[in-house]
Amino acid sequence: MDDGNVLIYGDSRSYSLRHEVPLPFPDPVAYLEVGGKRWVLAGAVDIPRLTSLGAQAGFDVVSFEDLGLGDAMRAGRPLSEAIVETLVEACRRFAVSAVRTPADFPVGAADQLRAAGVDVRPDGAGFDLRRRRKTPQELAGIRRGIRAAEAAMVEIRDSLRRADDATVEELRGAAQAAVIRHGAVPHDMTIIAPGPQGADQHDQGSGVIARNVPIVVDIFPRDLESGCWGDLTRTLCVGEPPEELVAWHQQVREAQCRATEAVRPGISGAELNRIAMDCLAEHGHPTRHGGVEVEDGFAHYLGHGLGLDLHEAPTLDEGGEVLIPGDVVTIEPGLYRRDFGGCRIEDVVFVTEDGYELLTDCPYDLVV
Repeated sequence: MDDGNVLIYGDSRSYSLRHEVPLPFPDPVAYLEVGGKRWVLAGAVDIPRLTSLGAQAGFDVVSFEDLGLGDAMRAGRPLSEAIVETLVEACRRFAVSAVRTPADFPVGAADQLRAAGVDVRPDGAGFDLRRRRKTPQELAGIRRGIRAAEAAMVEIRDSLRRADDATVEELRGAAQAAVIRHGAVPHDMTIIAPGPQGADQHDQGSGVIARNVPIVVDIFPRDLESGCWGDLTRTLCVGEPPEELVAWHQQVREAQCRATEAVRPGISGAELNRIAMDCLAEHGHPTRHGGVEVEDGFAHYLGHGLGLDLHEAPTLDEGGEVLIPGDVVTIEPGLYRRDFGGCRIEDVVFVTEDGYELLTDCPYDLVV
């Protein structure tokens, strides 16, 4: 099998496709790469904008119609099968007998290609690696996603200052509106979790915001232009924070700084995670050292890759991948206790050739 043969098929929901063809698509599109030559296959309606992009990005464009879509439809094939028939024809035309595909390549399409004699082999890790080296357009989109998250955080802080009895639901609506104003769309989940709700890392939170309790705020919008995500977490408090929360906040920030300052190509996600765990363990908190799961203390891994997918490679956990230039990762240590709440601080960094660039620009102030 020629490892240079690549086939991606889907719409904009395919992260691997969007990485190679940075345009939104509501209809299926295919990307074929053979020996360094690149083609994009699409319906006639998308050919003009693809041709324009291809002149800049270095790929040629072939329409499904030129590959026999009409003949397959007239033969009574359903549209989905007829389009895959055009992929079969493209493989014949370009003498392709074997392809690597992303892990999320449609099963039905793979079966149809195999039945036509094309060897289809999923290579999830290989396509994850391709996407880890962010393009300039993706990096710009991540920056915009982060700016949208920062605007939402400002809106939440301002709303908490203005109202003594603000509710999570009101704050969430204000945050989502700010995200939209900044050219992004909110995720289905926007976390504003006061008090004990914040001890569950994926509790969205609900109800009136009490005074003198931790409030975990985690916002992750998707930039509309690029499809890339931003991500941001801060811990806030209205009123006088308990001494324990003040200590937690300082310790979590210390762990975050230690891990962030160690970011560089060649260090592993596992090592960064260990640095943060060691810091919080020094302060007497339970951690996941040795893979032991804990409910209180530092109860999750340090962070994750960020890009066209909200959680992608590399993973900053035990066994995590070695960082490479072009990675974008979150650094988000936290502390939790079920009867008290949580404290998490999250920033996003870009891995450069010799270190990192901090992409986040948001105050760390605990007290609103």
